[in-house]
Amino acid sequence: MEILILAVVIALVAVGVISGLVVSSRKKKQLPPTAPSSSPTITAPPAEPQVGEDAAPTLEEPRRTIEEVALPEAEVAEPVEAPVIEPEAPAAPEIEVPEPTAGRLVRLRARLARSQNSLGKGLLTLLSREHLDEDTWEEIEETLLIADVGVAPTQELVDRLRDRVKVLGTRTPADLRALLKEELLTLVGTDFDRAVKTESGTDTPGIVLVVGVNGTGKTTTTGKLARVLVADGRSVVLGAADTFRAAAADQLQTWGERVGARTVRGPEGGDPASIAYDAVKEGIAEGADVVLIDTAGRLHTKTGLMDELGKVKRVVEKHGPLDEILLVLDATTGQNGLTQARVFAEVVDITGIVLTKLDGTAKGGIVVAVQRELGVPVKLVGLGEGADDLAPFEPEAFVDALIGD
Repeated sequence: MEILILAVVIALVAVGVISGLVVSSRKKKQLPPTAPSSSPTITAPPAEPQVGEDAAPTLEEPRRTIEEVALPEAEVAEPVEAPVIEPEAPAAPEIEVPEPTAGRLVRLRARLARSQNSLGKGLLTLLSREHLDEDTWEEIEETLLIADVGVAPTQELVDRLRDRVKVLGTRTPADLRALLKEELLTLVGTDFDRAVKTESGTDTPGIVLVVGVNGTGKTTTTGKLARVLVADGRSVVLGAADTFRAAAADQLQTWGERVGARTVRGPEGGDPASIAYDAVKEGIAEGADVVLIDTAGRLHTKTGLMDELGKVKRVVEKHGPLDEILLVLDATTGQNGLTQARVFAEVVDITGIVLTKLDGTAKGGIVVAVQRELGVPVKLVGLGEGADDLAPFEPEAFVDALIGD
């Protein structure tokens, strides 16, 4: 009995121990986690990422802001000096060789004849009529007047033709052509000295003053005249004394550069007399053969222009006498050109006339009229827009062009 009781007690004790262990284990599972210690936990630095891995931040690594992240400093490249490129000097304009002046009007005869045939052919047609009555002679007079021959020269020519036709009797076309050519040559004049004077009697260059109203082709004529002189073997200095017209100096300089002639110029609106004086001075210093001076050409009715032109003449003559004063007239202006000629002749002593645009008009009679008006010869004629279309005036070639073949 006692043994039984002892066995039961031992069994109960064993059960109690086992229960206590189970309960203790459950309580440990239900307890909250312990608070982290206030002392910092020292952790080992994260291992460096291997090649090909991203360096991921650990939980313990503090998050860095943009300000905290030190960006690598950009490398400042040392300034590289740009190579200095010297501007290319403008190429010198190619010097042109103008056509020789000898026989130039003959070469341009066809161009002249196209516009002048109405005069010569008209006269030949009228003179070829079987009966030359008063009506026919009046038509002949009208033809000459329309061609700007002028009243007095027209009357003289008609009177001589009347007398010659009576004496001639039978009039073949060849006879009439020879008769008309002879009378027209007499009218144009073959005894004038038509050479442009470019040789000075002193040690100074020949001095040529070019005058005329704007629009007549004065500056262009000055440039073309430089080509004529260069073609004849002369060295030229140009004086751009037309300071009142915009771009006149540029235009003249361009003409000069084409044949190797230097241009003396001043500011726009400057003193024309001063520029003309300097041009002659430079011509003397360079030993040039000729100095060509282009002058202002506002309306001939402007008294100030005429006074200025007289001043230019006086100032230039301090170097030496003027050898030539050429008046440029537009052949298409007819009798208005004669009015211009009179005004200029009152201020300066015109020594020669240049007729421009003679190829564009049937008014070839202006050659006769202006010579009669001024008593000076036509020395040059312009027969086109080309650089070498300025020709020395030759009466025989001119009359041949008037009459035609």
